[in-house]
Amino acid sequence: MAYASVILTPTFKLSSSTGINPSGLCSPKFATERVRCSGTSPKSAAPRLVSKGCKLVGCGSAVPKQKFSNDDLAKIVDTNDEWISSRTGILNRHILTGTENLTSLAVEAAQKALEMAEVNADDVDLILFCSSTPDELFGGAPEVQKTLGCKRNPPAFDIRAACSGFLLGLVSASCHIRDWTDKKTCVLFGDAAGAVLLQACDSEEDGLYGFDLHTDGFGNKHLNAGMKHIETNLASGCDGDSLGFSPTHASFSYIQMNGQEVFRFVVKVVPESIKASLAKASFRLSDIDWLLVHQANQRIIDHLATKLEFPMDRVISNVKNYGNTSAASIPLALDEAVRSGKVKEGQTIVTAGFGAGLSWGSAVVRWG
Repeated sequence: MAYASVILTPTFKLSSSTGINPSGLCSPKFATERVRCSGTSPKSAAPRLVSKGCKLVGCGSAVPKQKFSNDDLAKIVDTNDEWISSRTGILNRHILTGTENLTSLAVEAAQKALEMAEVNADDVDLILFCSSTPDELFGGAPEVQKTLGCKRNPPAFDIRAACSGFLLGLVSASCHIRDWTDKKTCVLFGDAAGAVLLQACDSEEDGLYGFDLHTDGFGNKHLNAGMKHIETNLASGCDGDSLGFSPTHASFSYIQMNGQEVFRFVVKVVPESIKASLAKASFRLSDIDWLLVHQANQRIIDHLATKLEFPMDRVISNVKNYGNTSAASIPLALDEAVRSGKVKEGQTIVTAGFGAGLSWGSAVVRWG
């Protein structure tokens, strides 16, 4: 499984109304009136002191060419299409083959986001690569930066938060702008990449209205992929006794998930988080045009919409075609909804991610 969401922030020419020195974001006015990029209490909603805003202006996605249906999966795992689709809503997923890699998907998605926004790669100021499965152990962001052709060497780094990665990356990027992603699991996941372009703007145009982020490390036991250490033999004549320790070969285990506990966790904390983001943004749920949550499986999506009493015809879902693409699932679904004309400029979306950590978060954003 491989997935990534890429979040890009391009150069913005500051207008005089922002009160910020374009040559540096350390002016006294900026220091005293900057946005608060932390806090989980709805009380932080008032007053909203934002000297500079940010908005979503581009999105893109990419999936591998190889489609893998439930029937294909049943050839290698003891399962069937009815069992999978009735429990998850998933019919297909896309799988990386030897001719593709995650970085190429991420770059393709990022290029599409740049093209939509008509922004040049040289104008990108920051690249966040939200993935827990990069092609390179030390991270995939530098390779994305290089392949995109960002000649000004903007900072590029990874965020490892699995399915919560996109939300954490989105909020992190906004804070950079303002402050200066076995049988029980193999049926769920697919490979993909998604990208969004988050652009600085005047505070009056700010399109990230409110957010809420959390982590509960005690929940890690329900969803993890720990390191395995297997004793290994060294060169002839050299063993653990002579070294004073037992040499091991380390590798990550497959994803271990307690599905029932994760389900209970999600349906409890995600509605609470969404309500907290709405409160910070001074919005009601009835003000929201679209609900877009992490595409874990259709059961969870339906349950969250029902618990929130949100109309199903305004819930964005494409999980049946791609499976759970982890940190890529939200930008992938957003990109499809925007390019199909479903989501229109100026509409408001409440989005939520949840996953390893256990971590979860939500945000209220405007498209365009």
